[in-house]
Amino acid sequence: MLTFDDVHFYYQKGEPIIDKLSFTIEAGEFVVMLGANGCGKSTIAKLMDGLLLPKGGQVRFKNLSTLNPADLIKIHEQIGVVFQNPEDQFITTTVMDEVIFGLENIRLPREDIRVRAEHALQAVQMEDYSEAMPHQLSGGQKQRVAIAAILAMSPQIIIFDEATSMLDPLGRKQVLSIIQQLHRQGMTIVHITHHMEEALLAERILLIHQGRLEFDGDPLTFFETVPVTDYQLDEPFALRIHKKLRPSVPLTADWKEMIRSEWSMN
Repeated sequence: MLTFDDVHFYYQKGEPIIDKLSFTIEAGEFVVMLGANGCGKSTIAKLMDGLLLPKGGQVRFKNLSTLNPADLIKIHEQIGVVFQNPEDQFITTTVMDEVIFGLENIRLPREDIRVRAEHALQAVQMEDYSEAMPHQLSGGQKQRVAIAAILAMSPQIIIFDEATSMLDPLGRKQVLSIIQQLHRQGMTIVHITHHMEEALLAERILLIHQGRLEFDGDPLTFFETVPVTDYQLDEPFALRIHKKLRPSVPLTADWKEMIRSEWSMN
């Protein structure tokens, strides 16, 4: 569905940010992308959506290529990005206008715009704030409006680029709950994060190191085999608790439920 084929990218020639990167994300997957600061994760997000173009190789969405200018409009409509700071995406004066703006850009019939916008705000539980000014909202509420603006355009993939990093615990919990709900409804999710606890939500983990793909697989294998501290990452708190409580018990296929059970009993 979304394919990186030997992608190479640099901002300054001779200093590659992304180097020979190849992977494919299939429809309906929930992928978490991990890596230390500066490893290239946000650059990858922009390459996925065609906001940046590869210097070598190709990024393809289905039969569309970001290198083809005629394909870029279709790609932007089908792949949405929620960035770290929601204020970077706001350009209007009310929440409803913010959601409507993208729909007007894709020339949606006027009779459909209001309905789509209202449904999107309901999906993120922000319908009561439709006439509020975005700058008056909390961080979590702003991020939910940013998500609604993407949802209204009915994309097939949503990329969350460190979308929870600036939020307080309640805001993070609300946004993560929306991400999980969207995935259950069939949305393809790419969640870029440095919060290792959020990696527990994934079906698949991509580990990026110095612009290269170091690991591609399921979370169980990742946490069993990858020395995460070597990549300037921490083990999730729940996993550290498990190792303290039962250091001799290996993780099993139901490891997430096992950790939840141990945590609730102790």
